[in-house]
Amino acid sequence: MPLKVMPRMKKKAKILTLATLGALALAGCGESDVGDVSLGIFTLKDIKINHFIDPVVTGVTCHVASIEANLSLSDPSNNSVSCKQTGPITPAMIAAIDKSKAGEVVFHRSKSIFFKNMKIRRIYDQETQTLLYVSYTTKETSGSFHHSLSTVPLWGTQAYTQPMPKMPEVSHGQQRF
Repeated sequence: MPLKVMPRMKKKAKILTLATLGALALAGCGESDVGDVSLGIFTLKDIKINHFIDPVVTGVTCHVASIEANLSLSDPSNNSVSCKQTGPITPAMIAAIDKSKAGEVVFHRSKSIFFKNMKIRRIYDQETQTLLYVSYTTKETSGSFHHSLSTVPLWGTQAYTQPMPKMPEVSHGQQRF
């Protein structure tokens, strides 16, 4: 009788192990995951690609690619961002954004248990009527803060305003008529 119990226990252990591994694999997936590219069987690092829609300027979708190191306490700092207009951008949306030089964080992800984060800020360039999306990590790595930039011009959107023509400079003693 004990001989028959052992194969049954081994089978249950295998099923439990497979179920646990499956659950762990799915735990890393989110609704914003778009791609997962392995960098090789011996590296244990993958390029994860996610997307997000700007929470205020909802006509902009950004895709973020970053390295994730499985079984590591800290992910590498390399990342990139690409943002494009994927819907309407209205004057009301532009009026609602932070127009300071620092802009505002629109995406945030922890990259380490050691306080390293990846952030994406939206900054508005008033002069060129362009949204700038800057991706960066908050901890220096190898003597450098890794960062990336993507731009979304407002040209052709409802939010674009025709710039006023510049008047020629007037030197002292001259008058404009």
